[in-house]
Amino acid sequence: MKLSKEFIAHNTGRESILVPTGAAGFFGLAKGNDTFGEILALLECETTEEELVEKLFDKYDAPREKIAADVHRAVTELRSIGAVID
Repeated sequence: MKLSKEFIAHNTGRESILVPTGAAGFFGLAKGNDTFGEILALLECETTEEELVEKLFDKYDAPREKIAADVHRAVTELRSIGAVID
């Protein structure tokens, strides 16, 4: 999976924002914290949900199950707005 080119990820310093281009079928903004920004950055290259979990587990001091649940929720939301292509 990978972030669709119809979306642009931006970090404001306080939060991470995903902005659709005019070609996207989604109208609005997706906002999140630093972890959301990390997920968006990792989705710039082809990856899997498992790889996302592994990379975030290596970076953050949190239980793997919590990271996996957060990644799954984020990826599910991103898919629902068409921001992730498989």
